[in-house]
Amino acid sequence: MVQYNFKKITMVPNGKDFVDFILSRAQSQTPTVVHKGYAISRLRQFYMPKVKYTQQNFHDKLSTIIDEFHRLDGIHPFYGDLLHVLYNKDHYKLALESYWENCEGLCEIIKYGDSLYRCKCLKVAALGRMCTVMKRIGPSLAYLEQVGQHMARLPSIDPKQELS
Repeated sequence: MVQYNFKKITMVPNGKDFVDFILSRAQSQTPTVVHKGYAISRLRQFYMPKVKYTQQNFHDKLSTIIDEFHRLDGIHPFYGDLLHVLYNKDHYKLALESYWENCEGLCEIIKYGDSLYRCKCLKVAALGRMCTVMKRIGPSLAYLEQVGQHMARLPSIDPKQELS
């Protein structure tokens, strides 16, 4: 007997909470002290992991959300039609796919830093671009959270069970 349990879909955080969580985690997980006497190669090696770590965390969290919602294509046609009627499957697919195009390759801009100040500015620019993308997809995340909450309220039934 196949039971669909939509209660297992993870909560989708709003954009501001998402950004706050990722940036605080990046701050605590990467080194924080740099001295102005460091060579430029060491400065670049200091700031590059910060940007890479932040970018990877954004990507991992968003990929988890997207994977859970894309698995809905493989469910029973009964649930597929129900979700299409209730939530318009095409609309939430567009919400899922409207993320992260602009943030690939942001780690590479650190290599253009030629001083401590310039490396710091490039790091801030890269993190700012990531936060701007999250701000832009905030409404999509809010929509997905609403869909997830409504799906969690759907009853768990076996669509293959025959009526007697």
